[in-house]
Amino acid sequence: MKLVATLGLAVAMSVSALAASAAPKVDPQNTLVIETKDGEIDIQLRPDLAPKHVERIKTLAREGAYDGVVFHRVIDGFMAQTGDVEFGKEGSPTFNPQRAGMGGSKLPDLKAEFSKETFDRGTVGMARAQDPNSANSQFFIMLADGDFLDGQYTIVGDVIKGMDVVDKIKKGDQQANGAVDNPDKMLTVRVAADKK
Repeated sequence: MKLVATLGLAVAMSVSALAASAAPKVDPQNTLVIETKDGEIDIQLRPDLAPKHVERIKTLAREGAYDGVVFHRVIDGFMAQTGDVEFGKEGSPTFNPQRAGMGGSKLPDLKAEFSKETFDRGTVGMARAQDPNSANSQFFIMLADGDFLDGQYTIVGDVIKGMDVVDKIKKGDQQANGAVDNPDKMLTVRVAADKK
């Protein structure tokens, strides 16, 4: 009986060790923390896939550029888009709800960094215009799988905490391509490694 208990304990310990080693390691230098009225969204950024895009997001976050930026386009069952620091930042002199989604930052547009990763629920991608090399500051979080976007948009990360919060973001009008009246916003956005 003692041998069975010992074997059982050894199996439980090895299963536990396997689970611990399989868990992804969170890198605070590449984790984006978004505070919303409904809670926190943590995004593990992927510099291994898109180093220039990840650097851009971290730069804008560290400048406070994303603080107060609205989720201007949210399509139920598809995605939530934000990041227009030019026209989508509440309280800024250039804030214009009708133009939110048409702007970017003062930094130059980025060359596409496409990968073989797939757009799944929780994947974060960079928004762009028709030109594949036009991503700047805007990004979107997938509310559902969207493999039709694979290889068309740059993937920059994945939500690792707070998908329940993402699901609560106010949805837009389907007839108006997801445009949101009185939209929710990112209260603050920071890199986890930085002090609050």
